[in-house]
Parts: sequence; C-alpha cells; structure tokens
Amino acid sequence: MKRPMLSAALAATALLLTACSGSDGDGGGGGNGGGKAAPAPGATARTYGCLTRDQAEKGALTLDAGTAGGTDLDAYYRDSDAGHARVGVVFSHQADGSLCEWAPALDAFTGAGYAVFAFTCTGDVTEGIKAAERYYRDKGVGAVALVGASKGAAASLVAARLDDNPLPVRAVVSLSSPEVYPLFNAALAVKAVKAPTYFAAEQGDSPFNTSAQALYDASAGEDKQLKLYPGSRHGALLLQDGALPDVLAYLGRHAPATG
Repeated sequence: MKRPMLSAALAATALLLTACSGSDGDGGGGGNGGGKAAPAPGATARTYGCLTRDQAEKGALTLDAGTAGGTDLDAYYRDSDAGHARVGVVFSHQADGSLCEWAPALDAFTGAGYAVFAFTCTGDVTEGIKAAERYYRDKGVGAVALVGASKGAAASLVAARLDDNPLPVRAVVSLSSPEVYPLFNAALAVKAVKAPTYFAAEQGDSPFNTSAQALYDASAGEDKQLKLYPGSRHGALLLQDGALPDVLAYLGRHAPATG
C-alpha cells in the first residue's frame, strides 16, 4: 500500500481538490447529500473489485458529497446483522486506496451490531464523512464512530472537531495517521477533539509509529488509548494484524452499538 508523501508538489495538488470524487465514473447522485440505491437484482451491480455480487446489489450506491457542483462517490452501506442499527461506522481509506480496504473487516462490525458505510474519495474526505452521516441520519442511525486509515485517519480526526457534523461523533479510531497531511492537520485537530480516540500504528511503520505517539500525547480525547502493534504494515491492514478485536472492544465501551 502507498503511504502519504508530504512533498510540496503533492500539497499543491491536494489543495486544489475541494471535494471527493468517485473511482469508476458511474453516474447518478442522490439529492440532499444522500445516495442513489444500487441496481436492482439482475442489473449490472458495482462490486468495486471486492464485494460479492449479492453485496453489491444490496448495498453499493452512489453518494453525493453535497459540495458545490455535486460530486459522486462510490460507496457501500450495510445495516447491522440484527437490523435497525442505532450507531454506524464511517470508514475512510488511505491515499491511493479505496473502500475495498475495509471489505475484510465489515462482517465483524455488522456482527457486533454496527451499520457500516465505506466510500472512495480522492479529495476532501471530511465532506465524504459528512455525506455518509447524512445518509445514516436518513436511515434512522443516531450517532457514528469514525474509523480511518492514514490520510483517512487524519481526515477523521479533523472531521470529529467540526461543528457541522450531521450526527454526533461518539469515537474515533486512527490507524497510522500522519500528524499533518494536505488539507488535514491532525496534530491541531486532536487538541480540540473531546471524543474518545484510539490511536494505533505498527512498530516498524516509520514515521507513523512516532506520529501515533505524538498524536496520542497531544490528544484531548476522553479515555484516549494508544497501541503500537508488532510489524510494519500500514493503515487498514492493522485490522488484520491484531487491531480488530481491540477496536471493537474500544468502540463497545465508547460508542456501543445499542446507542
């Protein structure tokens, strides 16, 4: 997986992006920042290369980030296994990634009682997060937890401090966040985010291991937690390297699926 490169060239490019964009060019957008449902069974479903056809037919959608001009995002939504979830998880991927980063872990979250929403975004991820929250709100979900990988983690930390979130943010999970990424100053955001925050990285993943420690030290989050796992992998891959049960346990304490 590629990691954020904080070069001047990348910063200049990223600052030109004011909204998210989808990855496959499918048309159609939802009104009021909502989503357009996936094709009906029998139609061509968007699997994004990681969903089963059944999953795609039931949950793949196009999300309007609600920014000027309207930008469509590839997205995937699923209710909890029990149905009528009260708390949803919004997943934000790392740079050059996609919603597929989260596919291996989604069953664990829905099994724990959470609704899940993942989207693909190449610009201002905070707008995608807010659009996901609006979608959840229309589904009757009352609160969210934000889970992000690398760039998506920095964006999740920034989003958690915004005053215009459509839903309350109960907790944040930061996997391999940099301290600063173009558009997203996580080091500044954590000083204001009061929501419980779980910081994680792998011990051999430099400089993100030291960034996790620095963000934890600066965090104003209630009952914040830091975990450095063995290995050198990055972002969403931490969920495959031991972080998944820890993340679910942390959310269970601070953003319980029962609301």
